[in-house]
Amino acid sequence: MSAINNLKAEAIINKKKPNTFAPKSNTPNAGTQQQPPRPRNRALKEGYKRPGVKEEQHRINERITSPKVRVVGDDIESGVYPVSKALKMAEEQGLDLVEIAPNIDPPVCKIVDYGKFLYEQKKKAKEIKSKAAKVVIKDIRFGPHTDEHDFNFKKNHAIKFLQEGSKVKAYVFFRGRQIAFKEQGEILLLRFANELEEYGKAEQLPVLEGKRMQMLIGPKKK
Repeated sequence: MSAINNLKAEAIINKKKPNTFAPKSNTPNAGTQQQPPRPRNRALKEGYKRPGVKEEQHRINERITSPKVRVVGDDIESGVYPVSKALKMAEEQGLDLVEIAPNIDPPVCKIVDYGKFLYEQKKKAKEIKSKAAKVVIKDIRFGPHTDEHDFNFKKNHAIKFLQEGSKVKAYVFFRGRQIAFKEQGEILLLRFANELEEYGKAEQLPVLEGKRMQMLIGPKKK
């Protein structure tokens, strides 16, 4: 019984003792410096554009950085002026000062309505694109022993192609041992170009590439 009483008394004493273990703290130690949060870089990488944002094609008005500019335009005296003077000239006419040649010293600026200027440039680019016709090449194949009827038949096709503005690639194909007749193939192609002289001009003389000897004939400019 004495042993049991001693255990009970020891348990009561331990219960009354203060807790010597401090709870863990989430705060950093006094000796360590807390790193500030890294700012998020919201800048775009070089070469990228923000979606939906259209950048200006030219520097205009106050965005022109050169101290002097060469001014051109309608109804003005062309010459080199301080940019402040050039801006005043544009303002007096109710127009914009547009830098059209930034890589020249001094840069060339035009006094013009910028909206109208962009419209005219877009219109010119569209006209140039429409005039740039796609190159169409029509193939005409011969054998080294092409007869007269077949030659004339293919010549008539070539005339039609050249009149339509297409180029004609005429070639002689050699099968197996027919390569021995390559001189005959060259003579055939030169005759073909000669008979088409009224409609087209040979852009390339007969050239042997593998088993094919070919030449290119372009239409005559109207």
